[in-house]
This record gives sequence, C-alpha cells and structure tokens, in this order.
Amino acid sequence: MNRHFLGDTAVLLGRSLRHIVRSPDTIITTAVMPIAFMLLFVYVFGGAIETGTDSYVNYLLPGILLITIASGISYTAFRLFLDLQGGIFERFQSMPIARSSVLWAHVLTSLVANMISVVVVVGVALVMGFRSGAGPLAWLAVAGILLLFTLALTWIAVVPGLTAKSVDGASAFSYPLVFLPFVSSAFVPTDSMPGPVRAFAEHQPVTAIVNAIRRLFTEQPVGTDIWVALAWCVGILVAAFVFATVTYRRRIS
Repeated sequence: MNRHFLGDTAVLLGRSLRHIVRSPDTIITTAVMPIAFMLLFVYVFGGAIETGTDSYVNYLLPGILLITIASGISYTAFRLFLDLQGGIFERFQSMPIARSSVLWAHVLTSLVANMISVVVVVGVALVMGFRSGAGPLAWLAVAGILLLFTLALTWIAVVPGLTAKSVDGASAFSYPLVFLPFVSSAFVPTDSMPGPVRAFAEHQPVTAIVNAIRRLFTEQPVGTDIWVALAWCVGILVAAFVFATVTYRRRIS
C-alpha cells in the first residue's frame, strides 16, 4: 500500500479541504482572536509598553503569528476526533488505501488552513501600520520557521485528537499553547520581567522563535536565535511525530 501513499493522501487532503471551504468559519474563528489581541495591544496597551521600537505592531506581530497557529491547530484535534467518532477511520481501514495517508491528510490540512490564517493576520497588520524592509530570502525564512512550527504543533494536536473522550477535551489542549507567548518576548522585552518569570521566558521555545522572526523582519543579524528556534521546532516535531504515530497505530489496531 505504501506506493499509493501520495495519491491516497492527496485524495483525502482534498476531502478535508472541501470541508474547510464549506465551513469558512474555521479560518475566520482562528484569525479573529489573534487579530483582537493585536488590536487590543496596539491601540489600548501599546502606548504604555516600552519596547525600544518606533512601531509596536512591528514588535508585536511575530508573537501574534504564533498565537494564530496555536489557535488553529486545535481544529486538527477537533476534526480528528469527529472522524473517529463518526466511524470514518474504520471505513477507510476497510478500503485499499495507505493507513498513514488518513493521518497525513489531516496534518497537511492543518498546514494549509493555518497558513491562510497567517496571511489574513499579516494583511490586517499591514493595514495597522506594519512595515518590513525584509527581502525575499528573509520572508522565505520566516515562512519556513512558521511552517515548521505549525507542523510541530499539529503533530502534538494529533494526540488529543486520537485520545480525547469529548469534543471539549480534543481542543482544550491548545489553551496552554495560546497562553505561552504571553510569557515570552512576544509582547514585552524579557528584561522587564521578575527574575523567575524572566528565566522561564528566556528559555522557552516561543521567545527564540519570536526573536528570530523579529530580527528577520527588521533585517538584523539573527545570531544564535534562529538556530535555537530551529532546534526547538525540530525537537518538538520529532518527539510529537513519534508519540502521535505510536498513538495512531494503537488506536486503529
């Protein structure tokens, strides 16, 4: 069956994407909360926050993009849970298709949906005054980091999607991921934080990823931030992929 993997995945991906096209509220809901945060922090709190930059929306956007992705991957767990409860997985197992293609279709759907949400949020940021002198290579690097981050979180989302006992349980896991950027350099410099909070903020993955994206947007040397960010993303991705794959095999066996 493995030789049919790509074709089977493409067919099932088309199925999942059609569901999103028929329910555009998935994209809208994913983008609304990050946009609301961006509006709130820029127009309400922005004037009181000292970041050392002329434009707070420029400083804020990298963290908002990560929140957008963290919000969106909850739908991966939600869709997986509904397919399991609806018996779709059992039907697919009785058909001559690669078993892993069912899971990969959900993962790729998450990538597509989240990248659309990210584009929407960037568009709103441009209207709010976001500007970047980054060249094509820097934008490609940002896109690559965001794709890798999305892929890592999506494989995390697969686990609750396969193991949750309720719809709420399938999507609730994303709440800590949405909160994590608030304890990082996403909204304020870590220098302003109390000792223990600062130590946590400076050594968690979001800070390295945000700093790397921010430096790429401003055409500054990325230093070690980009390597730390990539190490976090790859490490999370590998661990989540292995755990999700084992869980999937147990679930369908």
